[in-house]
Amino acid sequence: MNKTVIDLFAGAGGFSAGFKKAGFKIVKAVEFDKQIASTYKKNHPDTELFVEDIKDIAENKTLSETNAEIIIGGPPCQGFSMAGARIRNSSADDPRNYLFKYYCEIVKQVKPKLFIFENVKGILTAEKGLIFKEIINAFSDKGNFNGDKYFVYYKVFNAVDFGIPQKRERVFIIGSLNKAIDVEKYLKIAKNGMKQKYPYFFDTPTIWNAISNLKNEDKNGSIVNIDPKNNYQLFLGSETSTTYNHIKPKHNLIAKKRMVQIKEGENWTVLSDNIKSIHSGSYGRLEKDGVAPTITTRFDTPSGGCFIHPFEDRTLSPREGARLQSFPDSFEFLGNKTSIYKQVGNAVPPKLAFFFAYVISAILKEEYFEQAAIH
Repeated sequence: MNKTVIDLFAGAGGFSAGFKKAGFKIVKAVEFDKQIASTYKKNHPDTELFVEDIKDIAENKTLSETNAEIIIGGPPCQGFSMAGARIRNSSADDPRNYLFKYYCEIVKQVKPKLFIFENVKGILTAEKGLIFKEIINAFSDKGNFNGDKYFVYYKVFNAVDFGIPQKRERVFIIGSLNKAIDVEKYLKIAKNGMKQKYPYFFDTPTIWNAISNLKNEDKNGSIVNIDPKNNYQLFLGSETSTTYNHIKPKHNLIAKKRMVQIKEGENWTVLSDNIKSIHSGSYGRLEKDGVAPTITTRFDTPSGGCFIHPFEDRTLSPREGARLQSFPDSFEFLGNKTSIYKQVGNAVPPKLAFFFAYVISAILKEEYFEQAAIH
């Protein structure tokens, strides 16, 4: 079994990190943003990274000769998100909503046995479901693949159900070349296998389980020789010698004055200030024994959502956000502050990707993939 992968719209590399941990080889990746690409390269030095526009990659057939069994990734999701919908009158106005066509074109050129396409839940209902229907039809149409087709399965998954302290719902589409497969069967196989290898894998850690041992950082946000205190911290590799990016955000006096007034589980609604909030959870303080809402690209901003530390009057550091996203402690984010928060917030949680890598492994073991001629 040739466990080779191409990662499109790779971002910082959360999807790749999960597959890499499961024993897959990420042979090539594409990420347009240079700062984000520097993070990907730092953490995946053995992958050939293309810092180019996906449109050019598709039109120039850059990856067409690549021998890869799996393609993973998801186009930028802002156009499908609730926040994006508030900004525009119609999600059809956002060109990012049609980047999936280049993903589809690269799938056509490479013809992987399987692909996984990840995106926000809002993609299901954007333009009354027409965009999602177009995506499914594009992969299922034999005319798009020279007589071949992909049988597709899709479902909404929540990160919290996979032992991640975050309520993050995402749609995953799995495509299988020329054969319908019972994906639910392989999800069960992967879950049973995961429970045998990691009995605690699906136990839901609290926010405090995730971030409690992040302390004694230096002025650059680095922590040396972290001592793991629970299974979740062990899984993320807290025994690594140095952990980076634990730089605590600084806030202006107005924001600090507001945060002091807010207790665990409360938000801007308890303030006397007249705040015109565009987010229902603005100035929300996380609960120590609870889980986080979806980590977004603005989790350093008090008005951006429920991102205030359970005890301290500040929002989360990049490393704390990375912990809630299930990034391994050895993963280092590069770039300026805005870019780093964006990288963490946009990523596929590596622990969830790790589980899906097990699902893909189970599918690839099927006899028909080893023997059937692709026609």
